[in-house]
Amino acid sequence: MTAKTVLIVDDEAPIREMIAVALEMADYRVLEADNAQTAHAMVVDHQPDLLLLDWMMPGTSGIELARRLKRETATSELPIILLTAKGEEDNKILGLEAGADDYITKPFSPRELVARLKAVLRRSTPKGVEDLVEVEGLQLDPVSHRVSANGKSLEIGPTEYRLLQFFMTHQERAYTRGQLLDQVWGGNVYVEERTVDVHIRRLRKALGDDHQHLIQTVRGTGYRFSIKV
Repeated sequence: MTAKTVLIVDDEAPIREMIAVALEMADYRVLEADNAQTAHAMVVDHQPDLLLLDWMMPGTSGIELARRLKRETATSELPIILLTAKGEEDNKILGLEAGADDYITKPFSPRELVARLKAVLRRSTPKGVEDLVEVEGLQLDPVSHRVSANGKSLEIGPTEYRLLQFFMTHQERAYTRGQLLDQVWGGNVYVEERTVDVHIRRLRKALGDDHQHLIQTVRGTGYRFSIKV
C-alpha cells in the first residue's frame, strides 16, 4: 500500500523527532513544520493525508490554523489530530468544534498515537477511494499506485497519476481548468490554469494511442474523461 503522508506541526523539535520516529517505524511518510505559516504552505504544496497539530505555538496557534484549514474548500476534508497538554473537558470540546477529528493529550505513548492516527485515517478515507478502476483495458490501482494498459505497466508522473485517478473516478463530466486545479492540485494558488494543459498533454502521451482518446477536450470549458466519441 502507498505510504500515507503525515505532517507534524509542533514548535518543539524533540517532540517532532519523537513522533517522526514512531510514524516512520509504522511505515508513514513524515513531513515537519515548526509554525502555522509554514504548515499551511506545506499543506497546500504537499497535500498530506493527515495533520498532527500542536495546540499551543508562538504566533498563530494550532487551533487557529485548524479553523482556517476547515474554512478553505481545498483543505476542509483534511483530517486533523490536535496535540496538547490541555486536558480539561472544555478545551477538548473547543478543539473538536474547531474541526479537529481527534484530540490527544500530552504526554502520550507512540503506540497510542499511531493507533489513534490509523483510526482517524480509516474514518476519513471515502468509500471506494482505494478500489481498482478499469476502463477499456486501462487499469489504475490506488493501493499499489500503478497504472497499466492492456496488462502493460505505464510510466506516469505523480501529477498525471492524480489527474488520471480523478478523471477515472469522475467520468462523463466536463471540468474547467480551475476545477481540475482545485481537485488535483489542491487549490495551489501558485499554479496557473494553463499548467493543466501541460499535464493533460503529458497524460495523453503516457496513455499512448490506445487510450489517449479517453481524455477529451471540451471547447470553451476544459476537459472530460469519456468512453463516448
